[in-house]
Amino acid sequence: MIEVTNLKKNYRILKRDPGLRGFFKALFKPVYEIKTAVNDINFHIKEGEIVGYIGSNGAGKSTTIKMISGVLTPDEGNITVNGIVPYKDRMSNAYSIGAVFGQRTQLYWDIPVQESFDLLKHVYEIKEEDFQKNLTLFKDILDLEPLLPIPVRQLSLGQKMRCELAAAFLHNPKIVYLDEPTIGLDVVVKEKIRQFIKDMNQLYKTTIILTTHDMQDIEELCHRIMVIDHGTIMYDGQLNDLKNSVKYNRMIQIEIEKQQEFQLPPKLSDKLFAEKVEGKNNSFVLSYNNAQLSSTDIIQEIMSRYSVLDFTITEPGIEVIVKEMYERGASSWSNIGS
Repeated sequence: MIEVTNLKKNYRILKRDPGLRGFFKALFKPVYEIKTAVNDINFHIKEGEIVGYIGSNGAGKSTTIKMISGVLTPDEGNITVNGIVPYKDRMSNAYSIGAVFGQRTQLYWDIPVQESFDLLKHVYEIKEEDFQKNLTLFKDILDLEPLLPIPVRQLSLGQKMRCELAAAFLHNPKIVYLDEPTIGLDVVVKEKIRQFIKDMNQLYKTTIILTTHDMQDIEELCHRIMVIDHGTIMYDGQLNDLKNSVKYNRMIQIEIEKQQEFQLPPKLSDKLFAEKVEGKNNSFVLSYNNAQLSSTDIIQEIMSRYSVLDFTITEPGIEVIVKEMYERGASSWSNIGS
């Protein structure tokens, strides 16, 4: 569905000294600095995949999305999206894609949501039967019925984002780009939006690229992730492979009786990392790698020495994994899952 080969994009940034002198100097003798936003990246995405595209601010995420959506033209490399070169054939490309950007709107600010949908129906030349079918479905999943007569400017952030998602999927696009779709939303609305994305993907096999700083979005929606840093892809593969490759891929939170002082047993001290749970003097998190140490061995060893009131086994969150990735550098992750 999406094929990207040797993609590069540089920006020219004007360097200017402060003050009036700096202004005239930049005006008559401008000096530019070249910043590489995307540096020779390659990837392909199959139909029906939901791919998380993550990285720090300034890593190159937005520039990549703008190029594959046809907004920007790359300096070098090739892109095909559903058989189309997006920046050469923008009209055809626009019919086959949808987009939701957390800080921008495609709805019309001063008119009711229903009228925005009607306008989009004509823009995308959607058949009446398909339009009514999708609108009925979206009303049900996103609870849109009470929002349709309200002007967009009077909607709350969560209500507006639900309408934005409906607008992006209204014309049954092959590919949808979601940039921070749950930013600033409460837990209930986030869950509703995530379920809607899953439903659309399963129902229509819509290919979805998700960029977000909310790692819960990534964990709930994506099986595959790409991590970009300084314009270069550090990792492209399955989320589970990445989780299994970190130094500590399991965590046990234990609670012991208050009168006991906790220390790691000598058997475990070189294979575990222990830290106290903030605000709870008798609760600890033990981080370990299950390839080196089993959960059963840890629990047995701890219970033989302490009165354990409760314990829970979990996996580290994706934000912990990404932090470790940046600390260890790109070369440590290039062969994972291959």
